[in-house]
Amino acid sequence: MKDVPNLLPKDGVAQYVENFFSADECRGYFSVLQSKVQWKQEPLQMFGRSLMQPRLTALIGDSEKPYRYSGLTMQPENWPAEIFEMKNKLEAVLGCTFTSALANNYRDENDSMGWHQDDERELGINPLIASVSFGASRMFRFRHLTDSKLKVSVELASGSLLVMSGETQHHWQHALPKTKGPKAPRINLTFRTILEAPQPAKALQARIKKSSASRG
Repeated sequence: MKDVPNLLPKDGVAQYVENFFSADECRGYFSVLQSKVQWKQEPLQMFGRSLMQPRLTALIGDSEKPYRYSGLTMQPENWPAEIFEMKNKLEAVLGCTFTSALANNYRDENDSMGWHQDDERELGINPLIASVSFGASRMFRFRHLTDSKLKVSVELASGSLLVMSGETQHHWQHALPKTKGPKAPRINLTFRTILEAPQPAKALQARIKKSSASRG
């Protein structure tokens, strides 16, 4: 998206389009996601403990592409026709191919997403993540891993598109915090490409070093 400005001051790319989908599309997609997706609340392994996620989740995508993070392995459910149509639209705009969409259902102001990076080996070195939102708007935050003064916030409106690419997942964490005031439900899909075979950690680190050296 050449004409869309970068929200991040350095070390990555995050681009935001507020009205990527129309109001009618938002209502339709929200209804489909509420009714056709098999939502679950599942535990994550964090700090040596098993903790329930403060939201509902699902993995939609190609049948042979499970997704693993924080001790959890998610098996994909088939693409609903409407969400597959959404995937095709995003691929046409962004010039890439997605295998999966991680879905998060934030039921109210108490549901949230903690600080993290989408840096699983299955996603490759510099993954492109396309995040779309439907329902209530929520504040989305970035913080730089080594420069604590660098923080960026953007309010994700219904029908918006946020694209993270380049070295973002190496240098920035992101989160969606709880809110003080009441919030209606919000559903978010993060489209991503899961590699055919996850790269061994040593091989992945070697490729990152080689990529960094070539830019120096």
